[in-house]
Amino acid sequence: MAPKTTLNAKNLEVLGAERLAELLIEISTGSAATKRRLRIELAGTQSSAEVAREVTKRLSSIERSRSMINWRRVRALKSDLETQRHVIVDTIASSDPDEAVEVMWRFMGLARSIFERCDDGNGTIMDVFHQACVDLGTIASAARPDPRLLGEQTFRALQDNGYGQYDRLIENLSPALGAEGLDRLKSLFDDWAKAPVDTPTEAGPAVIGWASSGPVYEDEFNLRHRDRTIRSALEQIADAQGDVDAFIAQQSEQARSVPMIAAEIAQRLLKAGRAGEAWDAINRIEMKGRQSPFEWEKARLEVLEALGRRDEAQAFRWQCFEQSLNERHLRAFLKRLPDFDDLEAEENAFDCLSHFSDVHQALAFLLSWPALDRAATLIRARAAELDGDHYELLTPASEHLQEKYPLAATILLRAMIDFTLDRAKSSRYRFAARHLVQCERLSTKICDFDTFTSHPGYVADLRGKHAKKAGFWTAAGQ
Repeated sequence: MAPKTTLNAKNLEVLGAERLAELLIEISTGSAATKRRLRIELAGTQSSAEVAREVTKRLSSIERSRSMINWRRVRALKSDLETQRHVIVDTIASSDPDEAVEVMWRFMGLARSIFERCDDGNGTIMDVFHQACVDLGTIASAARPDPRLLGEQTFRALQDNGYGQYDRLIENLSPALGAEGLDRLKSLFDDWAKAPVDTPTEAGPAVIGWASSGPVYEDEFNLRHRDRTIRSALEQIADAQGDVDAFIAQQSEQARSVPMIAAEIAQRLLKAGRAGEAWDAINRIEMKGRQSPFEWEKARLEVLEALGRRDEAQAFRWQCFEQSLNERHLRAFLKRLPDFDDLEAEENAFDCLSHFSDVHQALAFLLSWPALDRAATLIRARAAELDGDHYELLTPASEHLQEKYPLAATILLRAMIDFTLDRAKSSRYRFAARHLVQCERLSTKICDFDTFTSHPGYVADLRGKHAKKAGFWTAAGQ
């Protein structure tokens, strides 16, 4: 049993309601967030409408604020927003979904005022709004508002999506919108696309920035933003309605030759049972000598499988692996081979790795597979190609290899040491010194250095080339 002084709900019950109330008042003194939470809880004892009023009051306060929110205040803002969001979802929506829908729309409306004054470089606050967008869809499905009115409200929101807070709004609201709401939403975007565009004033178009190609004009920027918004919305509506042709119609002829767009079209055609058209779509790309993205390769494989062309799919998997060393392609290839054939194919894959153009990519693959013995062999055979600047790969690789393959681990450590000293990267001297100490420790486990210099010989070479780099030698304790 937990001690009676352990802080948990059961133990605190013995204090009684009066004493707990006194403690809450004491604890909330000086804490605006705690006081707001207590007021919400008190409002909840009366009605969900009272809770909604408390939340709306707080949302209005946040919207009216004009103070800048730097990175130090982001966490507090997130906590405040999450509190309001949870109250809407857990308290208001459970008793009055209609009220909750209105309050959640009010919550989403905060985005512009917040992002205009917020440092949200890592997306902390945006994550809150994206989750609120999901919540809005759930609550709207329960409330079942008029679908046409919901479509109009959705349209207005997406017109003000300057920060991306509504990026997945249609997807989340599509169950509540239904066929009628989606049709209404589509007609509104179609009308907006046909609406005339404001022309510049007599003074000429306003310049709002500069790019490498020259000035950025406000009217051109707004037009491109409007067109992107309309195209994205119509794509999402097409997906919600299961209308593949409507989705394709939003893509220009040039866009359909882009691998990622071709993959999206092909996947939608496959889902609609139109595999032949999917094959035509997936092969319309223009690579211009570039490596094809995995998403396109995956879509092409799905089309081949759907067409029953499994041998071609296997050949394509192997081709993709040879070009990119993508582990997922090789595992899928091996999985489809008969017993024992996969062992021979795996050996062939390792042989391919041994002469792959980028030794670092090959090493990363072998570590991930994992095949540490092959990684050690690769390192010894192609030591001269190792770039010590790839410390993010070589450091963990040396750690993985040091137990069973100390020579390979030492080669990696030396590559990083050599790069640091040869380029006089003084900020890395302490790391290079630590690597040298590791080399000394590993040297006791190496019986045969083969063609590589012994540890004492390596240290002597370093002294000969870098004797004046006192910072390094001091850090190494030598």
